[in-house]
Amino acid sequence: MVSQKVVIKNPTGLHLRPAGNLCKEAMKFRSVITFTFRENTANAKSVLSVLGACVKCGDEVEFVCDGEDEVEALEGLVKAVENGLGE
Repeated sequence: MVSQKVVIKNPTGLHLRPAGNLCKEAMKFRSVITFTFRENTANAKSVLSVLGACVKCGDEVEFVCDGEDEVEALEGLVKAVENGLGE
């Protein structure tokens, strides 16, 4: 299991489009991928779960990846967030 904290840079936070892009990135990997935000845990492969977390710009989330490709998954997600999730 690997984890890393990252700050959401999107001006509108994780609304539908960036949440979808985050899920699309997470679905590329076999590992179980979750993130924690304000003591809540969300499934990074579920758009509804990501939207339900209500993550805003400047919020810090911690991605947790557990599985055979966990290191690659974490690197991919962190890079996607740092690149603005397509926005």
